[in-house]
Amino acid sequence: MVRCGWANGSAAMTEYHDREWGKPLHGDSALFEFLVLEGAQAGLSWRSVLERRDGYRAAFHGYDLARVAAMSDTELEGLLADAAIIRNRLKVFSVRTNARAALAVAAEHGSLDDYLWSFVEHRPIVNSWVEAAQVPARTDLSDTLSRALKKRGFSFVGSTICYAFLQATGMIDDHLTSCACRTQAA
Repeated sequence: MVRCGWANGSAAMTEYHDREWGKPLHGDSALFEFLVLEGAQAGLSWRSVLERRDGYRAAFHGYDLARVAAMSDTELEGLLADAAIIRNRLKVFSVRTNARAALAVAAEHGSLDDYLWSFVEHRPIVNSWVEAAQVPARTDLSDTLSRALKKRGFSFVGSTICYAFLQATGMIDDHLTSCACRTQAA
């Protein structure tokens, strides 16, 4: 099976590529998970974050927004000793900050899902990249999403992180044209 080149690094990367990346994802907790994971990736490889995915789910209560928003400083401090996640103080504390911001967005827009998908008019954008070198690290769309999230109090949501989030959640399908997992453009 022909895949995007980055997917061949490990069995976990291949499975993630084939089953999740670039496929439309919905649900507040599911989308929040990818905001957390993409923020955790900043400065690191996706593989290192993917290997800790289960640790993040356990540490952050399965991404239950209300429970994460209510986490105490003591709980977050305790996570800094947890080798199952990336132990960066700013990244760990940003998860609670982002959960609180996500709850505010959901209260205003009905759901975090509806708000985030509105940036792509509730339809995935299917790109037609032939080579990996053509895939951007950020775009005007990710710039816009980043600014909007920051304005609402989110952190670790720079444009590059937002673009990776859009790809991961299938809001943007950046599978190469040769990849078997690519969505056929309508």
